Amino acid sequence: MGGLVRAPQSPQGGSEAPRHSRGAPRSPSDGRTPLLELRDVSAGYGSIQILHGVSLHVNPGEIVAVIGPNGAGKSTTFKVIMGLIRYLGGDMMFDGQDLRGRRPDRILGLGLAYVPQGRVVFTQMTVRENLEMGAYLDRDKAKVNAAMEYVFTLFPRLGERKRQLAGSMSGGEQQMLAMGRGLMMRPKMMMLDEPSLGLSPRLVDEVFDKTVAMAKNGLTVMLVEQNAARALEIADRGYVLELGRNRYEGTGRELLDNPDVSTMYLGGAVRAV
Repeated sequence: MGGLVRAPQSPQGGSEAPRHSRGAPRSPSDGRTPLLELRDVSAGYGSIQILHGVSLHVNPGEIVAVIGPNGAGKSTTFKVIMGLIRYLGGDMMFDGQDLRGRRPDRILGLGLAYVPQGRVVFTQMTVRENLEMGAYLDRDKAKVNAAMEYVFTLFPRLGERKRQLAGSMSGGEQQMLAMGRGLMMRPKMMMLDEPSLGLSPRLVDEVFDKTVAMAKNGLTVMLVEQNAARALEIADRGYVLELGRNRYEGTGRELLDNPDVSTMYLGGAVRAV
């Protein structure tokens, strides 16, 4: 399994084209610039360091999954990318722009959307009002309306419930709304933190199906997911973190087929795909 890497010191490029994009992968190994790249990033909360030299990259058009046990630093990785926690060292680049020292709103403005875990919606606002909040940086009304129509096409139930208060919706519908709000800024890339958390198996499948649909429409996606096997099934590539460090990386299929990854992080059972 030549593409599987254990405890990498720096990100390694994949050898196969993303399943969800039309072109060849863009990776550090072939001399081209990935959309997102972290090199030896360290970060933490207050005096507590959580990340110890994490490296990863995301190529345009890919779905990349980040998995690992609780406390591995998965959500912390997303938060340091977005400028939400204390950055301690390393390099972070998005679309050719240095993310270090930028405010979260400036990072959003670069085209990097973040959907945190917990289905964060404005419960006393309607579906439409929630979506409009996602486009608060955009002054072009025509583009905002076009983005909303796209969201309603991807998530028909949101269109059917656009005048409904978000707080009265089911957990699955609220997760779709959170994802739709992230799409309203017409991002280049979306980071999804635990999108299936607390959902029924049917709704879990729907969330992953919508994630694949977004990628097929040209969106680059990175997700942190407790349902690791399911995430790797849809991922072009994946990273396994443990105790704030890289442990494994490879294609989604390589990680699913790796017996150590399966035993330690996937419960020892992976369904056929």
